[in-house]
Amino acid sequence: MLASCVTNKELTYFGEKEGDEALIQQSIKLNEKPYRVQIGDLLSINIKSTDAKLVAMFQPVSNENSGSGQSEQTIYYNGFTVSKHGNIEIPIFGELNVLGYTLDEIEDAVKKKLLEEYFNKEEDLFIVVRLAGLRYTIIGEVGSTGIYTLFQDRVNIIEALASAGDITTVGNRKDVLIIRQYPQGQKIHHIDLTSVDAFSSPYYYIQPNDMIYVKPLKQKSLGTGTTLVQSITTVVTVLSLVTSVLVLSRNL
Repeated sequence: MLASCVTNKELTYFGEKEGDEALIQQSIKLNEKPYRVQIGDLLSINIKSTDAKLVAMFQPVSNENSGSGQSEQTIYYNGFTVSKHGNIEIPIFGELNVLGYTLDEIEDAVKKKLLEEYFNKEEDLFIVVRLAGLRYTIIGEVGSTGIYTLFQDRVNIIEALASAGDITTVGNRKDVLIIRQYPQGQKIHHIDLTSVDAFSSPYYYIQPNDMIYVKPLKQKSLGTGTTLVQSITTVVTVLSLVTSVLVLSRNL
């Protein structure tokens, strides 16, 4: 009966010990590396200038329709997808290799070429490059499985899980799987969310197209309850049923 209960330790995120506060701060600082673009990423490039007609040449939609008001579908069709060769293709501008570059580096590269070939004054040109939504999949023991998109440059695994209704009581927080895309294929990584060491994990921040799988605890397969009260209730019910059967059989 006791083995069927989910302990408090299995439900607690980032179990801290004395002196862990400094470790957390150091770990988060180590994880704050800029994201580098990968194959299959969808980029949003917004070019602004006092010369509206010239800007319109480089954008698939006009400035009036750009911004946070666009639907996810609109962003998908009007964004710039990184090809298998690591390139994006901007109207008039042509191809630009972005594989492995940060968003700031891509902004600088776009701005440099536009100033060299099309625009005259640097102060008249403003470039913003963003990931056009961070898309990921969550399956397993969570409140609501599915494919999610958050319009942020950085999303940690806790934010991703929260968007799916958090891990259920019978979800395994000690061994959450992250299936990540790489040029050579997919790899499976593990992260223990009950440990403060999760903050220093290279998988604490998710990446576009990640798949997060939360495995069930063994208590789920036992089926006798996730808390002590539930387990006792189940056992008492079974004992009552057995006793009733024995009494009835003797009377017969």
